[in-house]
Amino acid sequence: MDRRNFIRSSLSAALAASFPGTQALAASLVHMPTTIPSNIDAITGDGAEITLQKAAVQELSDSLKGKLLLPGSSAYDKARWLLQERYDRHPALIVQPTGSADVQNAVDFARDNSLLLAVKCGGHSASGKSSCDKGLQIDLSQLRHARVDRSTKTARIAGGSLLGELDHEAMSHGLVTTAGSVSHTGVGGLTLGGGFGRLGRRFGMTIDNVLEMDVVTPDGKLRRVNANNDPDLYWALRGGGGNFGVVTSFLFQLHEMQRDVVTGFIGYPLSETKQILEFFAQYAEKMPDEMNISASVGGRLGQKPIAGISFVWSGDPAKADKYIEPLRKAGTVAFERITTMDYVAVQRSGDNNDTRAFTGHMKSGFVNALTSKLISTVVDNFEIHPDRATRFSFGQLGGAIGRVDNADTAFAHRDADFNLMSFVSWKSTSDPEEHIKYIKSHWSNVERFSRGFYVNDDFGQSSELVSATYRDNFPRLLKIKQKYDPTNLFRLNANIRTV
Repeated sequence: MDRRNFIRSSLSAALAASFPGTQALAASLVHMPTTIPSNIDAITGDGAEITLQKAAVQELSDSLKGKLLLPGSSAYDKARWLLQERYDRHPALIVQPTGSADVQNAVDFARDNSLLLAVKCGGHSASGKSSCDKGLQIDLSQLRHARVDRSTKTARIAGGSLLGELDHEAMSHGLVTTAGSVSHTGVGGLTLGGGFGRLGRRFGMTIDNVLEMDVVTPDGKLRRVNANNDPDLYWALRGGGGNFGVVTSFLFQLHEMQRDVVTGFIGYPLSETKQILEFFAQYAEKMPDEMNISASVGGRLGQKPIAGISFVWSGDPAKADKYIEPLRKAGTVAFERITTMDYVAVQRSGDNNDTRAFTGHMKSGFVNALTSKLISTVVDNFEIHPDRATRFSFGQLGGAIGRVDNADTAFAHRDADFNLMSFVSWKSTSDPEEHIKYIKSHWSNVERFSRGFYVNDDFGQSSELVSATYRDNFPRLLKIKQKYDPTNLFRLNANIRTV
C-alpha cells in the first residue's frame, strides 16, 4: 500500500474507532474508498474483453471524493437505472463524482484502459446510451447545484443537475431560460443536443443561452470554454451531443418573465385528424414568439387515441384568448383543458406521464413544411393496437430559434418549421419486436418528408445519417472531434466517428 492510501486508510479507521458503532458518521466526515475485492472483467470501446487489475481500480477509488460503485449494491442498481426499462445494463463499475476532479480521474481511467464509457445525467437517453454493459459509467447524480445571479441575469448550473432545479431557482427571481419540457431531464444531455422547450420560440434554444461551460475533455483536462476560450469547442458543444467530453458546469443567460402562463390542450375526434393538422399547418404560421404550439395524434397506454393541439402562452395574459379561441373552431371539440398555471408547475406537469418513461421506441426528423401529402401519409399509416400506444407530434420551431444561422452553432436545423416525433410504447408483456417493426415501417413512409434527426433522440443511426444530420457543419465538427477525441473515447451518442 502506498503512503497516500496508508494515511487515508489509517485516518478513516482511527475516526471510526473513536466513535464506537458510528461508522456512518465517520463515512460522512471522511471519504471512505470502496474496497476492491478482486480483478474486474470489462470491455473496451471497441468491444474487446479486458481485465482491470484490482490495484488499478483501487487507486481509482482512492482518488475520488465521490463514490465508486460495484455490482451487488443497491446504490449500484440505482445508479445504472434508466427511464426506459428495456435497457437493463450492467456497467463493470460506476463513478459518482462530486466535482470536476472526480470526473477528470474517471475520464483518465477510462482513457488509460480504453474502456467503453457512458455518461448519465438524468437517465433520459432514448437509446439507453447513458449506461453500458461491462464498461465504465459516470453517473452525475451527485453533481447537482443551481445558483442564480440576479444582477447579471445568469445561472451557474452543475453538470448533473436536473432541469427542474434550473427552473425553480431562476423563476424565484422572475427569470427563465429555455429548459426542456420535463423537469427530471438532465441539463447536460438536453443542452449538448440543442435543447428545445416551451420557451424556445421566445428565447431561443437552450444552446442559444449557454454563455460558457466547464468541460472535462478526453485528455482529462478541465477547460472553461466560451466565445473567447476554446471557441471551436464552445461551438461544437452547442448541438454536437456528448461527443467531446463531460460538462461539469453551465452558465446560462436568463430572461425576465412573469410566473403565470396560460396553457392548455384541446382534443378532437380521431376521425378529424387530417382536418386538424391542415388547420394547424396554416395557423402555426401566424403565431407570435410568445406562443408555443404543437399538434399530435395518438395517445398513451390505456387511453383512446385522439387528435389534439397543445400550447403554452407566455406573453401578456390579456392577449391569450386572441390565439386560443380559433383552436376551438378547428374541429369538433371532444376535450378541453385550459388554465393559468405557474410556469414551474407547467414544467413539472409532464413528469409522471413522460413518454420516455415507458418502454418504447422513437424516431424523429425535421420538417420544413407540413404539407397535405405529409399529413395524409402520417394519418393513413396510423394503426390502433390493444397492446401499444402510438403517438405522432409536430412541435413548432421558428421564432427566435430560426433567427440564428445554421452555422452559428453545431445544431444545423434552424430553418426547419417543425420537429416531427414518432413514438410507440408497449405493455411489458408484449413482444417488443412487433411494435418496433411497426414504428420503423411507419417512419419509412414519412421519412422522405423530413431531414436529419434530433441527436438527443439517437437510436444508433448510421454514420452517414449522423453526418447528414449535421449538414454543412459536419466537416468542422469532424475536425474538432479529431482534435479533442482522436480515439473516440466518447462514442455512446450520435457519434461523430474519427475513423
